[in-house]
Amino acid sequence: MTLFQQQIAEIKISYSHLVKPSNQVRITGSKDVFDYVYPLWPDIDYRESFAILLLSRGNKVLGINWISKGGSNGTVVDAKMIFQAALKSASSNIILIHYHPSGTMIPSDTDMKMTRKIKDGGVLLDIPVLDHIIISSESYYLMADEGQL
Repeated sequence: MTLFQQQIAEIKISYSHLVKPSNQVRITGSKDVFDYVYPLWPDIDYRESFAILLLSRGNKVLGINWISKGGSNGTVVDAKMIFQAALKSASSNIILIHYHPSGTMIPSDTDMKMTRKIKDGGVLLDIPVLDHIIISSESYYLMADEGQL
């Protein structure tokens, strides 16, 4: 059997949305993100979790992608999964969202390193990271508003 006779897997990429562009929520400020995302968050509990908000060029919400759910003090954030979703949905901007069950609003060193890594990847792919928001059951913290992005 030659190389060209072997079977290979076909990669299919698709994205569909259920919300008409005219009905998509537009993010105009940092508080909009919290007000939009908090009611959608599936588990405000004892486990850390991470998602991204996918935005159009006009900052209309294309969707939310749940990246990971971890333990009480951490979750795995895979940059490849973030950019796979962003590219698949043709997002122009993304916002990182991170749930801290401890209620601690200050980003850890790990949070900061991960944010820089994803921000750098976004620059390379022309998909800016507009913010990284840490939420808890009582409050939220916006890295961009605090000059940490």
